[in-house]
Amino acid sequence: MVSRVIPVEPFDLVVFGATGDLARRKILPGLYRRFWAGQVTADSRIIGAARAALTEDAFRADVKAAIDEFVSADKRDAAMIDAFLARLHYVPIDAVGEAGWKPLKDMMRPGVVRAFYFSVAPALFGDLAQRLHSHGIADTGSRIVVEKPFGRDLASARALNAVLAQHFREDQIYRIDHYLGKETVQNLMAVRFANILFEPLWKSEYVDHVQITVAETVGVDGRGAYYDKSGAMRDMVQNHMMQLLCLIAMEPPYHFDPAAVRDEKLKVIRALDPVAPDDIVRGQYLAGAGQDSYVTHSQNPASRTESYIALKVHVSNWRWKGTPFYLRTGKRLRARESEIVVTFREPPHSIFDDTEGWRENVLVIRLQPNEGINLKVMIKEPGPGGMRLTQVPLDMSFAEALGEEGADIPDAYERLIMDVIRGNQTLFMRGDEVEAAWAWTDPIIQGWEARGDRPRGYDPGSSGPEDALMLMHRDGRRWREIRE
Repeated sequence: MVSRVIPVEPFDLVVFGATGDLARRKILPGLYRRFWAGQVTADSRIIGAARAALTEDAFRADVKAAIDEFVSADKRDAAMIDAFLARLHYVPIDAVGEAGWKPLKDMMRPGVVRAFYFSVAPALFGDLAQRLHSHGIADTGSRIVVEKPFGRDLASARALNAVLAQHFREDQIYRIDHYLGKETVQNLMAVRFANILFEPLWKSEYVDHVQITVAETVGVDGRGAYYDKSGAMRDMVQNHMMQLLCLIAMEPPYHFDPAAVRDEKLKVIRALDPVAPDDIVRGQYLAGAGQDSYVTHSQNPASRTESYIALKVHVSNWRWKGTPFYLRTGKRLRARESEIVVTFREPPHSIFDDTEGWRENVLVIRLQPNEGINLKVMIKEPGPGGMRLTQVPLDMSFAEALGEEGADIPDAYERLIMDVIRGNQTLFMRGDEVEAAWAWTDPIIQGWEARGDRPRGYDPGSSGPEDALMLMHRDGRRWREIRE
């Protein structure tokens, strides 16, 4: 199967914070890969903007080093790299002052898409938006891309939305969540809405429960001070996992367009029940396996910030009433793994005598690693000796199913940046969606802070705190194993 690469319109993309870690690891190498694939046209330009007083040659040298480090060898063609670097420009700029803004304005070209990527701290979003407007750099068709965290509570999210709204329309603001750019996440919508097979069963009558897991092996070493002010709830649940929950639970939109998809996601968030204290488990990783503990990494021995959280969530609408959604995410766990598991109910009556080996049908959507979809079904065990049942997987790895092209799945940032240039907001969060997520999240955080709850300790390389296992065991269910 050959994937189609459709070039985007010529553009000027300004990356604020172009010397930062995100730009170096993801944004600039991703743009090179799109250039290598033929999606970025030769008359497009990428303009780096940051505080550092670099020359254009020095900036290009830094980007080349990033490409050498973060792009696979089969795509590092010397001629292509040189052609890409020729599209790069750089301007030193003061986000909170006036230095650099006139040179940046002079670089803008008429007749091409203008996009501005705010790869900076959220505290600078308002300053950048104001200066782009006051210096006449952004026009009525310009787009801005803002990174998370988009606020740290409802009040700050509302304030940030209000600041951006002073200078840009909602259809110009792209709040990026890289999880929505993952190929498997987008395929989740295709599996649900392009096939009649699952949609009739996609409701509480047939689904026993849903698990969403985002497990990481890394700790917070190197950014412990920042992380200690957010924690797993703010860093992962309020945005990434909320988006995954919405895509699983949403109603079919009337059409696959930004307004329709985001309207349905918003309905899911507003239908979420408050979460009871007994349905929340928070944890902190301990020292072990030659690694320091969370409190050491955070440089805060009294820290009550969670590096792990598990929740039992209910969506109160006709489709999902009574079906629990179990969410868990954590640092320093057994393996790096992100997946959605939909467990269907057992048939109401079994005609077979052999029920000891009975297993429910399970749909597993793997987001990382080895993106793909796995459906577990019951069949007769081969061989003589009666009707013995066994469970087998119908497995589709994208890399295997799609051949060489499937093995070359674009990075999430690549897809999302190209959507910005196209003007397609389907995979980006809308302002009211962000605020609704915080309106649900804030009372949960305020509750454990008022109670003075402390996170449970858990061993590095484990599946998390023992209490998280009990969260499901008491319901007669089990977490799917995090595999090494």
